[in-house]
Amino acid sequence: MRPMILVLSLVLGLLPLVGIVWIFVSGMIVLWPFSATVDGLFMTLILLTLSACFLLNAYWEMRDRGLIGKKKVEPAKAPAAAKPAASTTAPAAKANP
Repeated sequence: MRPMILVLSLVLGLLPLVGIVWIFVSGMIVLWPFSATVDGLFMTLILLTLSACFLLNAYWEMRDRGLIGKKKVEPAKAPAAAKPAASTTAPAAKANP
């Protein structure tokens, strides 16, 4: 089930970027000379936010799986504490009442 979450997060993170490309192709935002409709600006902001959320989730999934980023380093185990020296005297015998 976990690999499906990663794949779904990547797909849903990249799909809004296709919508942003469509906004530029359709002319809702033009870079030179710059002109933009309010619909184009707000739709671009919404799609960027959606994309960022899903891609951040995909990043966390990949990091948790060890696919990217630093590898998790197990802390070194401390040496076992020295055992106290055995007493030289024999333990006292218990009296049976």
